[in-house]
Amino acid sequence: MDGGAGSDDQFRWLLKRGYHVIAKGLSGSRASALARSVRRWDSYHDFQLAEVPPPIDYGRPVRVFVKRRWKDEKWQHSYYISTLQLPSKRYFIDYYHQRGGAEVEQFRQDKQGLYLATRRKAAFTGQQGFILLTDLVHNLLADFRNRALCDTRFANYGLKRIVRDLLNIPGRLYFEGEQLKQIELLSLNQNAQDLIICLERYCLGE
Repeated sequence: MDGGAGSDDQFRWLLKRGYHVIAKGLSGSRASALARSVRRWDSYHDFQLAEVPPPIDYGRPVRVFVKRRWKDEKWQHSYYISTLQLPSKRYFIDYYHQRGGAEVEQFRQDKQGLYLATRRKAAFTGQQGFILLTDLVHNLLADFRNRALCDTRFANYGLKRIVRDLLNIPGRLYFEGEQLKQIELLSLNQNAQDLIICLERYCLGE
């Protein structure tokens, strides 16, 4: 979770329910206070890390790390809390940087790739239904990307590029009853041949 995820009480609420968490602390003043207690900093890339005792009782064992980065002619501090046991401080910060990033991964991509911001319904229930359908499409496309595009040249495509550059290729689907038997894509499209291989893998469940 990033720093806007909630207060100490909300964090303790998660810990009481057995969740494992890596979270950025909300308080900048607390981060600066923790930094003043540090005796040794370890350098990683363009920032430094140190481990400090937990500033309050979280109800479960946690590890707390302070990060400082030199910016605008001064040190800027932040702190992180984790329930995980990992080999080094660097693992913790790397794990934090791999967080879900919903504001980028879902909200922005859904607005751009699935046109969430431009398609609106006048009725409240209609808009609710549209948002639910958008969530369904988001999950289906995420599954398609993970299962069909992994280890291909399309692996880094976001939702927008998948919809715009791959799923818009003209083609035909051939069914026998309700079973899909063959897929043909416009061969003049530069992505068609590679996408056929991805679709075969996806349909076969590989």
